[in-house]
Amino acid sequence: MAVKSKWKRMYKVLVLFFSIFLKIYWYKLRKKSEAEWEELWCEIGKNFRKTLFELGGLLIKIGQILSIRSDLLPHGFISQIQDLTDKVPPSNWDEIEKQLENEWGEKPEYHLRSIEHHSIASASIGEVYKGVLKDGTAVAIKVQRPHIQSIIQTDFRTLRIIIWFADHFVPVPKGFINFKVLFKELKQVIEQELDFQREMKALKYFKDRYQSSDIVKIPSVYKELCTPKILVMEWIDGIRITNEQQMNQLPLSREELAKRLMSVFLPQWLEPGLFHADPHPGNILFSSDGKVILLDFGMVGEISKKDAAYFQSLIGSILAKDYTKAVECLYQLEFLHSQENSRTMEKLMEELVSFDPTQLKEADLLKLKLEMNDLLQALPIQVPTRFVFLGRAVVTIEGNIRNLVPDQELLELGKPVFMKWLQTQGNNKWAFLWQWAQSQPLFKIIHSATEFLQAPNKYEMVKETEQRRHFQFTIIENNKKRCFQLVLVGLIGIGYGIVSSQAILWQLSGSLTLLSVIGYGIYGYRLKKWMKYMQEGR
Repeated sequence: MAVKSKWKRMYKVLVLFFSIFLKIYWYKLRKKSEAEWEELWCEIGKNFRKTLFELGGLLIKIGQILSIRSDLLPHGFISQIQDLTDKVPPSNWDEIEKQLENEWGEKPEYHLRSIEHHSIASASIGEVYKGVLKDGTAVAIKVQRPHIQSIIQTDFRTLRIIIWFADHFVPVPKGFINFKVLFKELKQVIEQELDFQREMKALKYFKDRYQSSDIVKIPSVYKELCTPKILVMEWIDGIRITNEQQMNQLPLSREELAKRLMSVFLPQWLEPGLFHADPHPGNILFSSDGKVILLDFGMVGEISKKDAAYFQSLIGSILAKDYTKAVECLYQLEFLHSQENSRTMEKLMEELVSFDPTQLKEADLLKLKLEMNDLLQALPIQVPTRFVFLGRAVVTIEGNIRNLVPDQELLELGKPVFMKWLQTQGNNKWAFLWQWAQSQPLFKIIHSATEFLQAPNKYEMVKETEQRRHFQFTIIENNKKRCFQLVLVGLIGIGYGIVSSQAILWQLSGSLTLLSVIGYGIYGYRLKKWMKYMQEGR
């Protein structure tokens, strides 16, 4: 790493962030324009990027994770760090050899016939070396970077200081950036990648999942040689998506390869279970016969059964052009904080789906992208923490597919893949067909008439619900007022008891005051919670 000294590393990071804080305060006090704020965030992004490259390693990983949070961070800042690459100079071979010996308890020669001394891949947390087992089998050996634990502890201490300061003193609008959530995400991602045993389990999970597939290849794992800091896998040769010459020599067309890629990842996003969260071109290869090779399972996410059902409904709604249902799914998945702007979201989704980028010039596309960013910033949209990995995976796969078939419309390309997946889903197939039928004009006319006839009943239900809510609010508010009145009575009793030297009176009054204060706090909290509940429209 470029900077190994703990104190020097901490000093450089703290200086960077405190200078950022001071600039934000200065712009806030001087009430700068939006254009000036955008310039400031670009400048901050450049300085942030420069420091990351100087310090290297883990901080680049942090920058990569921040770069996918465009829903939380300013566009100017994101634009400067979105193309960060996780390329770190490899460690000395002596250190790697010592790491292998410490983990295995023996010299590497005991298990290996040979191992190359130059890494074939070097990232912030791990390095990959090619080796040959005693039986002649070629393997990929992933070794955790020496001293990385110490560096991570230093960086997390520094970040904890920064997050605490930012959460208490940075003049950022509430709800714009949740610093504690960001820190939790960063910690979760890094700790997950540090645990090679967890990566081994994820690798075995995907190996079992695609065992019967004839289009996917997952490397086998040598469990007996794996430790918390070493992962030994089958060596698989493949072709990168970015290698134009070799990709053109494959027996399948680029469109077929793109559909294969979709058919591998779409089920991961729509079904409960694990999904590959870091599918960049280095982790997805194609074999000489066109099979999709998946590598590096250090970063995986998980989708619950409930969320999977809503995602399936969301995709089905978009394909059926039922944008009302699609927005409802986004609300249930907590991408939308309220349903106040549902009509705007429906129009936005309709425009996005029908949008044809081939009809616009590059300058128009840039302008449109900026306008879309402004619109999304204005709407109550924020990616829930549990879907950050999913967002990263979707965006990365979209980039890979556009690399393969730049002139193809993604939605049209994905329709047959989705329909084929749907055929395997049993009852879900009929649910989707019913959803499609509901989106058709004739059904909408019947549905509108039915809704009109049911309107009086619905109005009565809404009215009753509102009355219940108002009654609940009145009870909580009245109890809070009573507690406050009892606090005043208790304080008067304490004063009178002290003046009249009646110990029993001021002791009882003190107890009453304490209980009333506690009650006032409880009802105050309930009232605040109720107000938040009502604001969110839940």
